[in-house]
Amino acid sequence: MVSNRELGDIAEGLAKKHLQKLGYQIKVCNWYHGHLELDIVAQDGDELVVVEVKSRSGLRYEHPSEAVTNTKIKRIVEATDAYLIEHEIELDTRFDVITIIFVDEKFELEHFKDAFYPTM
Repeated sequence: MVSNRELGDIAEGLAKKHLQKLGYQIKVCNWYHGHLELDIVAQDGDELVVVEVKSRSGLRYEHPSEAVTNTKIKRIVEATDAYLIEHEIELDTRFDVITIIFVDEKFELEHFKDAFYPTM
């Protein structure tokens, strides 16, 4: 049986491949600012895209996107601010969510562009 961490790593790899197929340039995966993490940072044209990847195994009651709570959004935005400052980036930034549900040997990937907006 695969652990949650291993499942997450597999999901992030699939999300990265999906983004590359769409022509995104992957900047970094698993970037940390203290205890905060950005799963994938990519560039899509003139936009920096921060992608949160959520996965689940089997058919559960909750869709993986429901794990992107207001608290999680706040942490992603805080980490993104740190990333932009550290790398001196001045691009429009978009927040996407990719969900992957694994059932048996198959998976279903959904890509939600502009999944959320940072609040002021």
